Amino acid sequence: MPTSRRRHAITETPPVQEALDELRAALGTDRLPLSEILILGAQTRVAQLRNGADEKAALRKRAADRIRERRPLGVDLEAAEEVRRTGWVHSL
Repeated sequence: MPTSRRRHAITETPPVQEALDELRAALGTDRLPLSEILILGAQTRVAQLRNGADEKAALRKRAADRIRERRPLGVDLEAAEEVRRTGWVHSL
C-alpha cells in the first residue's frame, strides 16, 4: 500500500532472533506487536542517552567546581610534575 511514511525491514540476525524468541515464549504466541516493541525500545534508548548526558554534565560540573576551588582532580601530582619537567615523550 502506498504511503508517505517510512518503512522498515528487520532481519532476525542471531541476537535479534534470540531476543524475539524469548519474547514469543513469554507471550505464548508467534505474533509480535512490532510497533509496540519498537516504541518501547526507542523510549528506553532515549532514556539511556539522557541519563548518560546527565551523568556527563554532572561530572563536568564537579570537575569545574574542583578547578574553581583549586582542589586536585584526583591526578597523580608527582607524575604530572615529571611530565612537566621531562615532556610527554617516553624514552625506551
